[in-house]
Amino acid sequence: MKLATAALLAVPAVAAFTPATSFGVRNTALKMSEVETEKKVTPLPASVKPGVVTGQALKDLLSHAKENGYAIPGVNIVGTSSINACMEAAKKYGGPIMVTFSKGGGQFIAGKAADNTDDAASIAGCIAGALHVRQVAELYGVPVVLHTDHCQKAWLPWMDGLVAANQDYFEKNGEPLFSSHMLDLSEEPLEENIAICKEYMEKFAKMNILLEFELGVTGGEEDGVDNTDVDSSRLYTQPEEVYYSYQQLSEVENAMFTCAASFGNVHGVYAPGNVDLQPVILHNTQSYISEKLANGDDKPMFFVFHGGSGSSVEDIQYAIEAGVIKMNIDTDTQWAFWDGIRAYEATNHDYLQGQIGNPDGADKPNKKYYDPRMSLRAGEESMAARLCKAAEDLNCVNVL
Repeated sequence: MKLATAALLAVPAVAAFTPATSFGVRNTALKMSEVETEKKVTPLPASVKPGVVTGQALKDLLSHAKENGYAIPGVNIVGTSSINACMEAAKKYGGPIMVTFSKGGGQFIAGKAADNTDDAASIAGCIAGALHVRQVAELYGVPVVLHTDHCQKAWLPWMDGLVAANQDYFEKNGEPLFSSHMLDLSEEPLEENIAICKEYMEKFAKMNILLEFELGVTGGEEDGVDNTDVDSSRLYTQPEEVYYSYQQLSEVENAMFTCAASFGNVHGVYAPGNVDLQPVILHNTQSYISEKLANGDDKPMFFVFHGGSGSSVEDIQYAIEAGVIKMNIDTDTQWAFWDGIRAYEATNHDYLQGQIGNPDGADKPNKKYYDPRMSLRAGEESMAARLCKAAEDLNCVNVL
């Protein structure tokens, strides 16, 4: 069975991803009561265990998501604090999580002063972050997917460095370092896009790595990928394009792939109602491919959802019904992390004006307040709380 995931930008009006409603930044106590929901899913496949999932276990996890109608939060991270917030949230809501590294995020993890000639820091930072996840993921008791985000044609040297790291890890451990990688060649002609994807799919398949590819264009701007001025017609992928891609990539032995197809999605932050999502495009695409394959599978593609800010919960869940098994989250979690820090400073403002002296006395020390762990922990808690809300929207609560 081939896995095909599409983050589709849609034609006008159907279902979209809506950022969850405003989250109380002070409400950082994550209790399961916050995300309680009746469990109505089939048992998780035996191959899926706590820790990083790759290969067959990843395929089984995504199939479980599609069959049970939920999508996995795919969260962009920039350091161990945001990584840990992801896994803390997954532990609380009782579902899997996808920890996602971008090229810029990798460089930030390595350190902005590190030499990034030939993407050295971006590569090293992603590897360091992945190794951190592998070291601690099992302690959270949840399945974790290690993924990298948009890689444009000009950024392929970054991807080549990650492929080399996967090969080294695979030779030593029998599995790749990362679970999956995304190639975003949507700015190229379809045939060139898929031809390059197919070249990388050949490499990935030998190491049991899943490929996520993009068709059409996700609007807006995110972490160095700027499509704010793109022609609106490119925001909507056609079923024929998805089927062509499916056919080409399926020719690779042991191929696992997902498709980020565009159905009107836009990166960034927008008020609900300002994004014209058309999840119906995904439904129509599934029907088109199913008819072509004539194998009885009514949802042959595995879709992913990029640029969900400003989408309604109804649109998000309608997209999940069309086979969306992962939804990217970045803008909302960035705000949540900052908002936790902001609220911490507001609450403890008078204890953060100097090393000595506060409302309790002119000679009282403030070290326990300005210890970086205190404000960072507030950010982690706020981000984790926001992800618990996102998991509710994605039907990803109590699915383990």
